[in-house]
Amino acid sequence: MTDQVSQRLDKWLWCGRFFKSRSLATKLLGSGKLRLSGRIITKSNQLVRPNDILTFPQGHAIRVVKVLFLADRRGPAKEAELLFEDLAPSTKQRAIENSSINFSNNSIKREPGAGRPTKSDRRAIDKLMGRNG
Repeated sequence: MTDQVSQRLDKWLWCGRFFKSRSLATKLLGSGKLRLSGRIITKSNQLVRPNDILTFPQGHAIRVVKVLFLADRRGPAKEAELLFEDLAPSTKQRAIENSSINFSNNSIKREPGAGRPTKSDRRAIDKLMGRNG
């Protein structure tokens, strides 16, 4: 943690271990998918300060983090966790929400671990759904 007043956003994202490289962080910033305290950011040289709120996609999740400190270097993960506060719902809550998403109106629910249906099961499902095949 440093006594600086501000830091380049791409460097802070890299030091906070949100991205494996600064070039990946720069690519996200160039795409216009990151918001800094509500403003869309399109350049990697934007400065970030403590108490700024960042909103950006990471994988399938939307990350919302509050900048607490600026970084001197890219350190271990435990050190990186001290740089920010995660404002998004807990990972358990996100997992529950993601598991309850129904991607298709015609999807058939099976018990977890039941495996793929057998040929006989598939024919029974097709008959139930009114499909000929």
